[in-house]
Amino acid sequence: MLIPCTAAATPAAAAAPTVSCTSGKAGLAAKLQKDITAAMKGRKGTVAVGLLDRTTKTTCTLRGSTAYDSASVVKVTVLATLLWDAKKHNRYLTTRESTLAKAMITKSDNSATSTLWKQLGVTKVKGFLKAAGMTQTKPGANGYWGLTRITVRDEQKLLALITAKNSVLSDNSRAYLLKLMGQVVSSQRWGTPAGAPSSVAIHVKNGWLQRSTHGWRVHSVGTFDGAGRDYMITVLTQDNSTMNYGVTTIQNIAKAIHKDLVPTTAGTARYTPTTAPKEAFVAVPPSGWRPRGGSSRRDEIRSRPRWCLAEDQVVREAPTWQRNRRKHEGGREGWPRTPGGIRRTSSSPSAHPSPVWRSWPSSR
Repeated sequence: MLIPCTAAATPAAAAAPTVSCTSGKAGLAAKLQKDITAAMKGRKGTVAVGLLDRTTKTTCTLRGSTAYDSASVVKVTVLATLLWDAKKHNRYLTTRESTLAKAMITKSDNSATSTLWKQLGVTKVKGFLKAAGMTQTKPGANGYWGLTRITVRDEQKLLALITAKNSVLSDNSRAYLLKLMGQVVSSQRWGTPAGAPSSVAIHVKNGWLQRSTHGWRVHSVGTFDGAGRDYMITVLTQDNSTMNYGVTTIQNIAKAIHKDLVPTTAGTARYTPTTAPKEAFVAVPPSGWRPRGGSSRRDEIRSRPRWCLAEDQVVREAPTWQRNRRKHEGGREGWPRTPGGIRRTSSSPSAHPSPVWRSWPSSR
């Protein structure tokens, strides 16, 4: 029998979120709802929480369908897609793929992620999301995988796939994912593991990202099993003033959940994360950037992530009309600025032998 319990949390914002819990264990839903709410009391920011404990048939949800920029949390989805695609083609991962996957998960390596994202392509990522039932997740456009839009509901679906037998991921694939999530370097093992009892194994992936809107996004997903326990936690946050502020919010919630699910006697060891949390900063578009539609060469270049183009490539890939204008207006060295919005990074010709465009013209 599931016992529901719903209560309003105490937020800093005007709109009050609601923590909703159900449980097959008497009293547990009410206790979790109360303690999660207390953990968020006085905390600013927009927080989403998901909990599933298979042992006690317990669930908790807060803002389950609210979308957030994924930051590095999406790296679990990237590896799951790679394994799903390999299974479809009845093959093992190559040595190269295994090396990239390990770096991506255990060290949150961005270059490895970009390589695998490009190899897979958005079509395959969408294929996995459909197979996994993650209908609320939207892959980041134009190579910005860190801007994939995710929700607590879909992240919990992903964690459920990784931790139980299913037709989407093979048993070996699930074991491999959990193995890597269990080998995350200590500086990145913060967030949902905070307060976990020593009796459970920890598997985690975190992410953070700062942008001009919604401040710091700080996220953590984790699964915990052992000693008869089998549960998973997702906490997504944004509108944090700093990265550490978001980490603290997540860890306050995690400690409350672990304490309620796995009561321990005095002196029982619980996991204490690093006091200097780290995570990879993912690439984001420059301020004011807007993706462009269409299939022309100009549109393709304009929508390409800045970090994937070298200076000489930016110049070489310039649309013909801009190359002609540059030639007409003085060649390589005589173009500090034009009315179209293109300018050099320095007025000194020797500083840059070829012009570097800081922004694309808004018209043409």
